[in-house]
Order: sequence, then structure tokens, then C-alpha cells
Amino acid sequence: MASNYRIRKVKDCSMRFLIWFSLLIALIPLFSILLEVFLNGAHTISVEFFTLPTPTVGETGGIANAVQGTLITLGLASLIGVPTGLMAGIFLSEYGGSKLSSVIRFTADVLSGFPSIVIGIFGYTLIVTSIGFSVAAASFALAIIMIPIVTRTTEEALKLVPVAIREAALALGIQRWKTTVFIVLSGAKKGIVTGVLLALARIAGESAPILITMGYWRWWFSWFDKPASNLALNIYLFAISPFENWRSLAWGSALILMMLILGISILVRVLTREKY
Repeated sequence: MASNYRIRKVKDCSMRFLIWFSLLIALIPLFSILLEVFLNGAHTISVEFFTLPTPTVGETGGIANAVQGTLITLGLASLIGVPTGLMAGIFLSEYGGSKLSSVIRFTADVLSGFPSIVIGIFGYTLIVTSIGFSVAAASFALAIIMIPIVTRTTEEALKLVPVAIREAALALGIQRWKTTVFIVLSGAKKGIVTGVLLALARIAGESAPILITMGYWRWWFSWFDKPASNLALNIYLFAISPFENWRSLAWGSALILMMLILGISILVRVLTREKY
């Protein structure tokens, strides 16, 4: 018995060591990226960095126009993608027995696996060829990326609401659409908000569809049918630049974008802490 106990103890310690060692190996690349971005981007943070637009070669400037353009593009993409994904998710959850629901679910699954550059080409063909590079074209491409994420998370969040609540509302004579809008959606609001935030984090770092549909723009936002600056595109273009001030802006843009996505991820964890 003592021998078997020692063998089990050795096996237990060995597996614990392997688990912690594997965790350490997985965390090293993550923290290496975070540390590298912070060390190279922290020195660029200043008041001018958040108030001045993108400079030309040799000048001082910041990323204020890129932050503005990014927020506007994400906002317009959300106005397109969130209602569409929300309604599709409601349909899949509340009317999942129809033949159309299987088609929508399959389409959402396939669309979520599409490369973003392909979606950018689709936006280019549909909008850029008509009105040119613009915020509208970029927002449309990003909205397509958002839709399947919001759709599937909304469907799963609504499925977590007990069927008894629906049946109780219907038994009281409440119409089905009112039950869905005022009762079921209210019970699943945290899961839905989580899906929206995850979709925002997904599209915030996209540069390929932005490059194809909006192009490079270093000035302030003018209108939706014109291009706008973007943080992800700044990182892509400035990082390969031979000019030192632009490379510094690339590191600073990477730091701000990383903090934005990290903040969204933390907010998602806070919202889902009680449920999961």
C-alpha cells in the first residue's frame, strides 16, 4: 500500500508539474508581446499623441485622427451589424424549427470562418467601385464580420433563458413578440452585450478589410463617403516605414489598440462573471 501511494504521489506531482510548465510555455509568448509593445510604445504617449493628427515625415504628431476614425468606423459597423445579428439570433432561438433557421445558422457558421481579406474584397466590389474608398465601405466590411458573432452569441444567450418563463408569459396572454422583446431579451441581456463586445474586439484589430475598402488617410474625418484614419492601418503602414517618427507612432498605436481590446475583454469577463 505504501508503495502504491508513493507511485500515485509521484504521478500526481509529475502531472502537476507538466500542467504548470505547459501553462508557463503558453503565457511566455503572450506576455512577451505585451511587454514588447509596452516598452516600445509607452515613451510615445503624451498630450500631443492624443491631440494631434498624423504627422508627415520629420514632424511631430499623434494619432488623434486615427482614434477618431477608428471609433467612427466601429460605431457605424455596430449600427449595421448589431441589429442584423441580434434579429438573426432571435429568429434562430425563438423560431428554430423552421427550415430557414438551418440555412441562417449554416450561413453564420460559414461566414464566421471567412478570411477577413475576402470580406474586404467583397466590400470593395460592392461599394468602393461605386463611391470610392470610404468609411461606409470599411464599416460595411467590418459589419459582415460582426454579424455571425452577434448572431450565434445572441442565439446561445436566449437559449439560456428557461422555457418556463416564456410559457408563463404566454399563459398570461402576452403576445409572443412582446414576450421575446420585453421578457426573454431582458433575461439574456448580459449574454447579448457580451457577444457585441466580443464582436467589437474582433473587428477593432482588423487591417486587411480596412486597407482594401478605406485606403490610407492621414487627415481628420470628413464624411462617411470619404476615407478616415485607422489605428490598425496605422500599425500596418507605419511599422514598415523607414522613418523613425512613423515607427514610433506604430508602436504607440499598437499600445492603444491593445489596451482597447484588453479593456473590452476585461469588461466581457466582468459581465459574464455571475453567469459562468
